[in-house]
Amino acid sequence: MAVSLKGDKSIDMIPSTKDKALRINLNEHIYGTFAEIGAGQETARSFFRAGGASGTIAKAMSAYDKDFSDAIYGIEDDRRYVTEKRLKKMLAHETMLIENRIVREKHPDKMFFTYANTVATIDFAKKYMGHGWVGIRYQVDAKEDYNEIVLHIRFKEKDAKLQQETLGKLGVNLIYGAFYKYDSPKKLLRYLYDHLDKDQLEIDTINFSGPRFVTVDNRLMSLQLVKNGFTEAVMFGPDGNNILPASLLYKKNILALRGSFRPVTKVNMDMFQKSYEMFIQENKVEESKTEVIFEITLSNLRAEGEIDEQDFMDRARLLCSLGQTVMISNFQEYYKLVEYFSRYTKYRMGLAMGVNNFVDIFDEKYYRNLSGGILEAFGKLFFKDLKLYLYPMKSEESGELITSANLKVHPRMKELYKFFKHNGKVLDIENADESVMHIFSRKVLQMIEEQDEGWEEMLPDGIGVLIKNKKLFGFTGKEVVER
Repeated sequence: MAVSLKGDKSIDMIPSTKDKALRINLNEHIYGTFAEIGAGQETARSFFRAGGASGTIAKAMSAYDKDFSDAIYGIEDDRRYVTEKRLKKMLAHETMLIENRIVREKHPDKMFFTYANTVATIDFAKKYMGHGWVGIRYQVDAKEDYNEIVLHIRFKEKDAKLQQETLGKLGVNLIYGAFYKYDSPKKLLRYLYDHLDKDQLEIDTINFSGPRFVTVDNRLMSLQLVKNGFTEAVMFGPDGNNILPASLLYKKNILALRGSFRPVTKVNMDMFQKSYEMFIQENKVEESKTEVIFEITLSNLRAEGEIDEQDFMDRARLLCSLGQTVMISNFQEYYKLVEYFSRYTKYRMGLAMGVNNFVDIFDEKYYRNLSGGILEAFGKLFFKDLKLYLYPMKSEESGELITSANLKVHPRMKELYKFFKHNGKVLDIENADESVMHIFSRKVLQMIEEQDEGWEEMLPDGIGVLIKNKKLFGFTGKEVVER
């Protein structure tokens, strides 16, 4: 029996946390387990205090002691407890128990759920703010398989008690949204912040799975997190699933390429390959500990003031098909990107960019919000062990190859540029393919829209076929049969 609140006008209002918990408690078909580690039983407490919990809560537990936790859920290889793997073990184990202990024949309409979290709140010295994994595995029809929503949070409040209360509200919002908003994942995402402020909590990763979410693309859900201001940046891998930035970037060397990738061209891939070859030759850079990130800023996704989600998905499909990890960020300035990476690693960092983009970062208008202006921005950009890899550009007028040696910056910026150049912070990308330097994404996009010929040859192998067969970027021509 699927849960339905159709026709209930009160659902358009924002019910209180207590009202949400009570609504769940009074639904005779919803029944499950709460398993919470690390921050007390804040979510379960909300349901107990709301009243009527006996018909909803099969069990509430907290295996707070690590030995007890290991005895129940097993020992992790890395001996860590606040991980996605641990959360999923909790969800699987508790779901198995409720299935084994509650006889389906006696309760044919019961929709089982397991809510779990594994969390570390702020430490006593207030050095580490705290974070955690939160999830729910649940049914919306007793005869259907389970759905799952898993998310990662970062606390922003500087008090453990406040963080616990925030976690409790988030848990209620998640459970309520899972049962009553599963048919509208974008709304479900927004409702996670009911009675919460973005200054209290950051959600930087979320993944949906299960029969009710087969049409949900988790990359699009990633975009919603940044679009709604829930986090500054999200990442997803070639498989389309969201990746926790901290787990991917921790103690890694990072090479990042920023672009519109609309669509990804041979120039983009040449820039990546040639800069990567130089980056891994740097001292202390091990290939096995290096991550390459293709980054798209939110401003690059806007069209006429609104984010074009279909356009975003088109770019994402192409980059994923090339096996790349993609990052969507709200960082217009490069120094903010470097600061973000610095949260997770003290290892080497590199940024690959075209000469024209490099010249733009010397424009003072981007740094008016900083008291120290461009000097402060460049101090933040280069204070880590960062190097910029410049991809040359051919002058349309003269055909001259423009590199770090002959590029032109504003006269006031010349000495600043020379300082970083002479200190080895700016390097020209070697052996760049001059035969592709005439290719620009905007020109390729125009050719696709106007059904011109020849644009496929400007793209990496297989990308043209993918654009045609998936009808990406407004392509309306014939599909291609791959041989």
